Amino acid sequence: STVLRLCWRTLDVGEQRRAPFGQGVEAMFFRELGRRLARQVPAERALLAVALGGTSTVLCNEDHIPSVEMHWSHHGALSAFDAKSVRRGFQVYKEVCSTCHSVNRLAFRNLVEYGAWSEEEVKAMAEEVDIVDGPNDEGEMFERPGKLSDYMPGPYANDEAARAANNGALPPDLSLIVKARHGGVDYIFNLLNGYCEAPAGKVLLPGLYYNPYFPGGAIGMPAPLMDEAVESPDGTPATISQMAKDVAIFLAWAAEPEHDERKRAGFRWLLALSLAALVAGFTKRFRWAPLKARKISYHF
Repeated sequence: STVLRLCWRTLDVGEQRRAPFGQGVEAMFFRELGRRLARQVPAERALLAVALGGTSTVLCNEDHIPSVEMHWSHHGALSAFDAKSVRRGFQVYKEVCSTCHSVNRLAFRNLVEYGAWSEEEVKAMAEEVDIVDGPNDEGEMFERPGKLSDYMPGPYANDEAARAANNGALPPDLSLIVKARHGGVDYIFNLLNGYCEAPAGKVLLPGLYYNPYFPGGAIGMPAPLMDEAVESPDGTPATISQMAKDVAIFLAWAAEPEHDERKRAGFRWLLALSLAALVAGFTKRFRWAPLKARKISYHF
């Protein structure tokens, strides 16, 4: 317990505030703990290990930092996505992420159905894309401008082309990435913000980058976001954290475009069922109960 108190005292508020992102008070605490453990005798070291065993098992077994819960505004029972953030996030995806990643399950019409874009805007975006269609009357494939019913094309023709352009790694499709990763939208946000210098002793292979939120800590994707990488039409500052927040919300929406409508429908169903329950209760209590409780006597 003495060693633990000394470790916490060493970490004053100034050091916590100066810690880089992804290396907060917990990481600094365990680094200080390791330095002090190295100076302990074996018996004291064993006792401290037993004392920490019940509380540090998960941290010792994990090879990465768990995602920090960000308490998103759309996580409420009746809360909807931030439409402005979804729109900015799509811009970040289009100008940054789409160079390597696809959203194959998202169609242009989904943008119109959501309502953050007008039909004219989405039609103009779709017409900028060439879609391979066919065959024509001569049996050949041809290219045509995109339309609202088309799904958004990816940056590569096939998986082999994607691997060849990324040193053998296949960039995942982002349509359902929020549902496919433990932590969901929190994982996406923390991952995009978590790039930092590898700690001492962490050896990375060539072409890998250190990110403590990625399993294993070594990720093949370099930091995709930089300050002022995009210019938001509404004037929102394009900081790394702001862009990470917006694109995380956009990907959360892309994974379930029906999110807002589902909550509205659920509220309507709950309201209707509540009214039906009141009517049923009233009917049973004041209409059916007297008939059920009456006594019929027969005189012969």
